[in-house]
Amino acid sequence: MTTTFDPQVYKSTTRQQWQEAAEAWHRWGPTIEAWLGQATTRMLDAAKITTGSRVLDVAAGAGGQSIAAARRAGPTGHVLATDIAPAILHYAMTAASAAGVHNIAVQEADGECLQVPDEGFDAVISRVGLIYFPDQQAALACMRNALRPGGRVSAVVYSTADRNGFFSVPIGIIRRRAALPPPMPGQPGPFSLGSPEVAQETLARAGFRDITIETIPSPVRLASAAECARFERESFGALHQMLSGLPAAEREEAWAEIASALSEFDGSEGFTGPCEMLVISGSR
Repeated sequence: MTTTFDPQVYKSTTRQQWQEAAEAWHRWGPTIEAWLGQATTRMLDAAKITTGSRVLDVAAGAGGQSIAAARRAGPTGHVLATDIAPAILHYAMTAASAAGVHNIAVQEADGECLQVPDEGFDAVISRVGLIYFPDQQAALACMRNALRPGGRVSAVVYSTADRNGFFSVPIGIIRRRAALPPPMPGQPGPFSLGSPEVAQETLARAGFRDITIETIPSPVRLASAAECARFERESFGALHQMLSGLPAAEREEAWAEIASALSEFDGSEGFTGPCEMLVISGSR
């Protein structure tokens, strides 16, 4: 089976899926921060965010990493959190207010055509967002333009599918059931920057230098496989997008199969889903 990839349709669908998943992504926030906490810390380190930093967060989602960056930047610094889905930015501001963090602003924006000042930021970050842009070079060009000379970009991305069973197992089941082909090289997807060589080349082609790539083990720890399936079902917009062409009954069957398949990662201390992240970074 072959399909024609339409980036505009993809972005429109992605926006709608994250509009719908926004509340769940916010509600699962403690789980997400526990899962991505170490990778987030290393991303902020690699971006060299410190007191007074001006930070741009691209595809910010519900803002967990935005809040962490704002705390580092302190009252003399500032974070602008951008996302294509305004509903999820509402939750980012809600979370920031609840955390007592007030040096954050939000802006609805397509990461491939950001409307931000040139050279207006010391650091640009993106947590599990860059991988989903149809035109990663356009997004990276926007990020580079937003950076002052010497500023740093840093992004958290998944490594390869074989190192991320908690996500690749559901994706494999959904692709089979929905008769979806794997993404072609250059198309967006969770593992599109998973190879360090691909990540290195992608940043270099966008004009970044002093590139670093760090591997971060990031296991997903939950009570059970059933809870992991619920987490992904409620809050992973990409999976909803992949399932959107199936009738409701077949979507239910897919999720039942996913929960069953994920049970291979259940153990005496609960569910430990294999996950590995890369922190990819470079300087303007």
